Amino acid sequence: MNAAILCVGKLREKYFADAAQEYQKRISRFGKIEIMELPDLPEPANASDADRNKVMEKEGEAILARLRPGDRVIALCINAPQLDSEAFAAHLADSDMRYGYRLVFVIGGSLGLSPAVIRRADEKISLSKMTFPHQLARVLLLEQLYRACKINAGERYHK
Repeated sequence: MNAAILCVGKLREKYFADAAQEYQKRISRFGKIEIMELPDLPEPANASDADRNKVMEKEGEAILARLRPGDRVIALCINAPQLDSEAFAAHLADSDMRYGYRLVFVIGGSLGLSPAVIRRADEKISLSKMTFPHQLARVLLLEQLYRACKINAGERYHK
């Protein structure tokens, strides 16, 4: 499996960075995972809805600028279908076989993804109905990608 994660924000805490690095290392025996980080733009103090939308739009423009025309884009959104690990693995295996593209998972910043990014997405998935910090969402996604690799390779994984 070769994929990319395009995310807004850096992993600031060492424990998130360590966890992400460990899953990237584990995934490396199954394929390549590229991490593309974009700056998390600051939200102005006492921001209005218009101010927040402006920040989200600017982050969205930066995301769209990193996507290639042939990319298959999966946006992580709270209000999207949820897959269990087996269904996620099967979906990735099916995608690997059917398409010749770069699979790009997009994780927005603290304000979420802009409408333009959501429109560009070929599909949307949710990690949970719960809200997670985008740093933790990256670690969770990497863990699920690793789990999917193990499932698709016919290897044992923990339930």
